[in-house]
Formats: sequence, C-alpha cells, structure tokens
Amino acid sequence: MSWAHPRLIAHRCGGALAPENTLAGLRKAAEHGYRAVEFDVMLSGDGTPVLMHDETLERTTDGHGRVAETSDAELARLDAGSRHGAQFAGEPVPTFGAAAGLCLALGLWANIEIKPSRGADAETARKVAARARELWNGSASPLLSSFSVAALEAARETAPELPRGLLVEKPPPDWPKLLHRLGCATLHCARRHAGRRLIEEAGREGVPLLVYTVNDAEDAATLLRQGVAAVFTDRIDLLAEPS
Repeated sequence: MSWAHPRLIAHRCGGALAPENTLAGLRKAAEHGYRAVEFDVMLSGDGTPVLMHDETLERTTDGHGRVAETSDAELARLDAGSRHGAQFAGEPVPTFGAAAGLCLALGLWANIEIKPSRGADAETARKVAARARELWNGSASPLLSSFSVAALEAARETAPELPRGLLVEKPPPDWPKLLHRLGCATLHCARRHAGRRLIEEAGREGVPLLVYTVNDAEDAATLLRQGVAAVFTDRIDLLAEPS
C-alpha cells in the first residue's frame, strides 16, 4: 500500500501548542499549515464518543473521575483548556462529531486512535467506526488505529471499508502476520523502536510505517528519507511538511 496522505501529523490535534484533543488544537494545526491530525476517542458515561486520551479527567480538565462514568452533560461543563494556558480557558471537551466536522471544514485528514476505557474495547470501536463512516461519508476516509486487538477486530466488523492501523510501542517479531490477520493497512510504532531494520522490513512488506512522537526536525527528515511513511509530532512549530 502506498502512502497518499501528509507525511507530518499533528499529535493529539495541535501538538504542544494547544490543549490536547481539542477543537483549539485542530485550529492551531491548520494555522501552522498542517493537513493531517491525530486524536484519541473514548466513550463517555452516556456512550458518546468524545476526544480524550486518559481514562480519568484530572490531567487535562478541571474535572475529576473516570470518563466512562461521566455524563455528556457533565463533560460539557468542563474546562479542557486552562491547564494549557489562560488563553484557552473554557475550551470544551469536544464530541467526536464536532471534531470531525471541524476537520472536514479545515481540510484536515485524520488518524483516529480508538482509546477504549478498561473493558470497553469492542463497544468503543464499534461506535467510533460506525460514527466515522457516517461523518466522513463521501469524503477522504480517516484512518482508525488502536493498541487494542479487540478494538481493531470490532472496527473491521463494523466498518470494513475504513482503513485501520496497528498501533504498538515495539513491533513483535511476527508483526506482519498480526497485521495481516487484523486486516490493517499501516503499522505505527514508537520512535525508539523505528530502526533501519524495521523500516526496511516494512518496505519489503509494502506496509506504511508511521512513527510517534518525533519532535526534532532533523530526526524527522532522516526517518522520512529512510522510508518512514509519516511521523507524529508535538512540535508543529518546528517541523514543516517536506516539499
């Protein structure tokens, strides 16, 4: 599979320049010329897909408790911006629908990480995949990725036409077999495990390799030159899309 998408992807919407997994982040990515973003999607207590990385609210919002036990109404009252800076005060926890709408309006291609809370892998994947199919109907398909094998299997069953990415920290020795079994199109791994051997192996397998999280411009350029398909970065102010 060839890689037809941007080679730089803003991590958690706006990287280090905006509150993670927010609409402000998506706008910041677009302002810096980015055409691709990554964000995490989890289910609220009401089963609604929302943008959130952690299972708990404390790190990124002024709320407390588990996301999976927090209602939509409660989430809507939270401030997801002030912890990043006063200029982002009042930034809400966005629904998946709101984020998708803004991505489409800004022309941002999306890598959606399915981020299930404990024990909700299949349910989260089914709802995210079904909603993604509905939201991007007629537009360039997003990429669904996850660390969870169960989530990837459920996403395939729900929306087999949407491409999926196998997300790992360190690829296991038999990663091509696992990728094939799951019907995934891409392999995503941590920077420290993206050595020349893996890059060459991915090239032989015809699998786009995506690497996270790369915050040095020279390092990113080296990886892309060596054959990595794309990198995720927090430093959207330092890394510019190669010409």
